[in-house]
Amino acid sequence: MFDLGKRTAVITGAGSSIGKAIAELFSAQGAEVHIIDLNESNAKEAAGEIAAKGGKAIIHICDVSDQQQVKKLFDGIKTIDILVNSAGISHVGTVETTTEADFDKIFKVNVKGVYNCLYAAVPLMKAAKKGVILNIASVANHVGLVDRFAYSMSKGAVYAMTLSVAKDYISNGIRCNSISPARVHTPFVDGFIAKNYPGKEKEMFEKLSKTQPIGRMAETIEIAHLALFLCSDEASFITGTDYPIDGGFIKLNN
Repeated sequence: MFDLGKRTAVITGAGSSIGKAIAELFSAQGAEVHIIDLNESNAKEAAGEIAAKGGKAIIHICDVSDQQQVKKLFDGIKTIDILVNSAGISHVGTVETTTEADFDKIFKVNVKGVYNCLYAAVPLMKAAKKGVILNIASVANHVGLVDRFAYSMSKGAVYAMTLSVAKDYISNGIRCNSISPARVHTPFVDGFIAKNYPGKEKEMFEKLSKTQPIGRMAETIEIAHLALFLCSDEASFITGTDYPIDGGFIKLNN
């Protein structure tokens, strides 16, 4: 089950965090993985770890917010069986504390970046009459999050694009779904705590962990496991669906 042999998987933001975990797992399941990232050192590190385990990973340094870069890159790859849109950035702030520059930056990466990759990949999948797309959204699609105005906006757009692409291309053999994680333990979380709560890192980590009813943050590999299912043939009847993976956050906190 969950065999990705002879599949080409393009994963954005695969140099770190959730994207990296997905790239490693997909490679372990037999996929040829293309790591798309803006940070060259992160991309090389991720590819090296995959190679050390006998997998194959190809690095592409690319700004997903630049449509020409993305189109040229994807056309060069030619065959894309799986696209995972994981590249994204976060932002802390209300509508009052979010500057226009903040808003534009979030939109450029989290919304336009996903659009650019969809724009470049869908024609290739249409030509092949098959393909799987997975977008990484957020629980912010479903509930209001404190101090996450611009981030919530961007992930709501990702969810809407998921539904639109799923409906428009179902007759072309293309499936499109999204995953909505709650808080995941990533370097961003550690950095946010260290910056804003110096000396209280352990206390704040525990506090943030307990915002999930399950009592902890998700690990990146847990998100990757769900991604693997949705991108595998075992999920061949699933499209146009968003999957919360949230430790009970949406339903049990309300």
